[in-house]
Amino acid sequence: MPKPSPEKTRGKPEPVDIQVGLRIRMRRALLEITQMALAEAIGVTFQQVQKYEKGTNRVGASRLQQIADALDVPVAYFFEDMPGGAAEGGDSIVKAKLQPEIMEFMSSSECLALVRAFSRITDERVRSRTIGLVKAMAEQDRLCL
Repeated sequence: MPKPSPEKTRGKPEPVDIQVGLRIRMRRALLEITQMALAEAIGVTFQQVQKYEKGTNRVGASRLQQIADALDVPVAYFFEDMPGGAAEGGDSIVKAKLQPEIMEFMSSSECLALVRAFSRITDERVRSRTIGLVKAMAEQDRLCL
């Protein structure tokens, strides 16, 4: 079996570890569970949960199952939309480049606040207009760059 190069084994976390960590953080934040509460549920320190969420420390299979149980999701949840995964058509390069930014945003407090507020809008027309407004603002911002 080939040995991994030294560059691969130290320093920067692997993309899969980052993906799993972001999904842990996103689900934990969505459920409004603190790092301390998750840590207690799985029998580690909150610092260890921080390391898992950053991808600094890899999550072993049994620990990932404990986390999935604590967050009430299947283990497969942590691997959905994996960066660099099989993608159909010519958009695969674009998807691979956007994926980490999207995942990072989705696990941010701003995204969670936005989703919570948006989900409370019951009028379908208001929801549609809100999406239109955000798209127009994003396009204007893109043109100003």
